[in-house]
Amino acid sequence: MNEVVLKMQGIDKRFSGVHALKSVDFELRAGEVHALMGENGAGKSTLMKVLTGIHPKDEGKITLFGEDVNFTDIRQSQAAGISIIHQELNMMNHLTVAQNMFIGREPMKGGFFIDDKKMEKDAAELFKRIGIKISPSVKLGTLTVGKQQMVEIAKAVSHNCKLLILDEPTAALTQPEVEELFEIMHDLKSKGIGMIYISHRMDEITRISDRVTVMRDGEYIGTVNTAETTKDQIINMMVGRVIYGDKKEKSNCPADAPVVLEVKGLNRGKQVKDVNFSLRKGEILGFSGLMGAGRTEVARAIYGADRKDSGEIVLNGKKVNIKEPIDAVKNGICYLSEDRKQFGLMLDKSVKENTVLASLENFIHAGFINDKKAADEAKKYNDQLATKTPSMEQQLKNLSGGNQQKVIVARWLLKNSDIFIFDEPTRGIDVGAKSEMYKLMEDLAAEGKSIIVISSELSEIQRLSDRVVVMCEGRITGELDIADATQENIMALATKRETEEA
Repeated sequence: MNEVVLKMQGIDKRFSGVHALKSVDFELRAGEVHALMGENGAGKSTLMKVLTGIHPKDEGKITLFGEDVNFTDIRQSQAAGISIIHQELNMMNHLTVAQNMFIGREPMKGGFFIDDKKMEKDAAELFKRIGIKISPSVKLGTLTVGKQQMVEIAKAVSHNCKLLILDEPTAALTQPEVEELFEIMHDLKSKGIGMIYISHRMDEITRISDRVTVMRDGEYIGTVNTAETTKDQIINMMVGRVIYGDKKEKSNCPADAPVVLEVKGLNRGKQVKDVNFSLRKGEILGFSGLMGAGRTEVARAIYGADRKDSGEIVLNGKKVNIKEPIDAVKNGICYLSEDRKQFGLMLDKSVKENTVLASLENFIHAGFINDKKAADEAKKYNDQLATKTPSMEQQLKNLSGGNQQKVIVARWLLKNSDIFIFDEPTRGIDVGAKSEMYKLMEDLAAEGKSIIVISSELSEIQRLSDRVVVMCEGRITGELDIADATQENIMALATKRETEEA
């Protein structure tokens, strides 16, 4: 199917002097998965908002199914056959799956009552048609995020969707859920539905897309056929340079570097079982494993976010008692959670306030905060990390994901932390910001800081680590020098279940 169903030409958009889109072109064919890629701030979301009528365009032309269109709200674009699945789902957990799908357009009986049986029957028939295995009668809140997302896709199809936009659809999915999503997308392709797929995950883009369009700084860079293009070529289009380095071949940490952290016999519920490991000064220790292996639970138990059942934590040869996060902070340990928005950031507060949060006592004199001193110190550490922000007073929510991450690092550098635990440090940030985050961690290690990095991306573990600890079902199943940390060796340990060892 090569019919062009969407053509956007010369799209321009300005916001209060900011030129967000600069004469951007984009097209989509029927039955095609077209990836839209670019760093955070490249203009991808703005282009989709212009398409769906959320933002009016300043210049340009949009042709949909052969007719010129100019939507002024999202209801108009939805009525024309465009649906968008956002990264953060907007559904009602207390209602059933069928009720969520047909809310506002429920079938009625007798003119006064909702026909629940027909609603569930219609939902079941639609699920069967597009290969979704979910009961329409269950409460939505009992489903995983992946299943909820599939319900939203089914809802879009029920609106007679002809063009589907998926914005970072796999960010919170397990690998089996990703595979299920891809199966559904293949089915939609066969039915002629064109899909715009926004993602930072290169492995997914090469698997699922037919073409890739790249944007940079609000401009159209180019469109390529996925099968004829390498990952490095796409990345180079996105950032103007090749980003990803190769696998680290040998450790940068000296063999005689002193041990700064020892964890002995750590247990926490069923997620952490007799965990033992050590961390050296200036070392980057990678933690790898499949979803649910217990890596985050180990980090939270060390940090005191979750109370351990048993075990010892030894810092610089001295046993310490960490019962809550404040104890960890006092001992120079900081934890950068994978869910930065919930556990690390105050998005409505300024860069300055977020940076000095853990060190406020240093800026209080006679009961008052020395605002200038706080601002100067916040600027010093954010300048050191090259955080991109107009000022220290900028609200954090206006910064990109990578720069938000830098602000948290600045917070803990200001607190003079020695041990950094990074949990999924590059989740949700673009390839350019990833490269900066890798350099930041390497620079911290070179300065003598010790780092534990938890990542679900094997390439990231291999790129950063001096040594790799692998977990499966709450246990450490092996430890690898980086020279031996091939993907095959890591995966063999990541799938080494206790029953197999027995």
